[in-house]
Amino acid sequence: MTAGTLAPDPDAAPLAPGVPPAGTDPHARFFTTGRSAVVDDHDAVLWDALHGLTEGGKRFRPTLLLRMHDALGGTEHAAARAVADAVELLHTAFVVHDDVIDGDVVRRGRPNVTGTFTARAVKAGASPERARRYGEAAGILAGDLALAGAVREVALCGARPDVVAALLDLLEDVLHRSAAGELADVRVSLTGEATLDEALDVAAWKTAAYSFELPMQAAALLADAGPDVVSALGEAGRCLGLAFQLRDDLDGVFGTLEQTGKDPLSDLREGKCTALVAFARDSRLWPELATHLGDPALTEEDAARARELLVACGARSAVEAMASELAASAIAATRSLPVEAAGVLRDMAHRLVAAEPTQTDVPATLVAEVLAEAEAEASTPLLEQPLAVPAAGPDGPVLDRVRVRGAA
Repeated sequence: MTAGTLAPDPDAAPLAPGVPPAGTDPHARFFTTGRSAVVDDHDAVLWDALHGLTEGGKRFRPTLLLRMHDALGGTEHAAARAVADAVELLHTAFVVHDDVIDGDVVRRGRPNVTGTFTARAVKAGASPERARRYGEAAGILAGDLALAGAVREVALCGARPDVVAALLDLLEDVLHRSAAGELADVRVSLTGEATLDEALDVAAWKTAAYSFELPMQAAALLADAGPDVVSALGEAGRCLGLAFQLRDDLDGVFGTLEQTGKDPLSDLREGKCTALVAFARDSRLWPELATHLGDPALTEEDAARARELLVACGARSAVEAMASELAASAIAATRSLPVEAAGVLRDMAHRLVAAEPTQTDVPATLVAEVLAEAEAEASTPLLEQPLAVPAAGPDGPVLDRVRVRGAA
């Protein structure tokens, strides 16, 4: 090879521990088929990197679909498995594209697709800028492959033609809302001044739609559960998805690399406009906190201070309480469902709100000072102001109001 040529690295350990044999399941078949059709060594690395990204994930989305399908009395087990794997491929596509958009090079504690190809380019002698562009191109293309695979799995799942058509309509709707949510996420980050409503809109479109509404409503379609059940699961999915995103926002700031697989400074350095930040913006501590957000050179010491301020101003408690309220509302939305189906969602809700991110110590005097000032200025206690929860789309609110209660 000539100098500067990107060549396979014989010393590099593969991201994926081999490709599973063909025919084991739709997920394995997707990677086996893709890997067997590679056109050169670089294409092979792309497939290995993409497959490596799927290793070690929780796979709660396909699990949720399969459990809900069984709970609703569904018998289309092979089709349900294919659609469940399609949902996981869709998640993989969104994760890869999201990392490109956010500029992240690490996922689950190791280089993601962008990071893998950026490192290869640097090793071949490319400049940092060109290496990054190469890595981002690989990420976009890998995400496209996973997205195409997801649509194909749904189309060929083997369910009745009318069910397949309904599943494809559902998938199209989810793709549109997820794209709108991702674009809105980037848009509000331009100014760093997202309101709580805007932050929740992003969560509803970007996360709730494909992570909760899609798997649960797809399960209902496959089980021939009827339009009322499909609708109820959609509402429950929106609430649960919002709760999930709020918890994820908390973990993104207060979690560790070991817990989340992501750089614990990433969200702070990006200045991500989450509900956590939206709550903090109305606090008297905001001017100091704002100096630590959106700083690419944020230090560990400054990040620790930012976490202290987010706790002291009550933002963390408010978001934790709101996540719990939304999980409870998701459970309430399933009252008309069969007992087994409601049980699946209750289990997911309890698992969601049970996990606590890393605790952050905050000086008690600072907390007391903020509480005292807020109590003096407000007619209702701190963190007990009613909050509007926006819709997942333009059709009206999912919940009329959510009352957020602070911890005692």
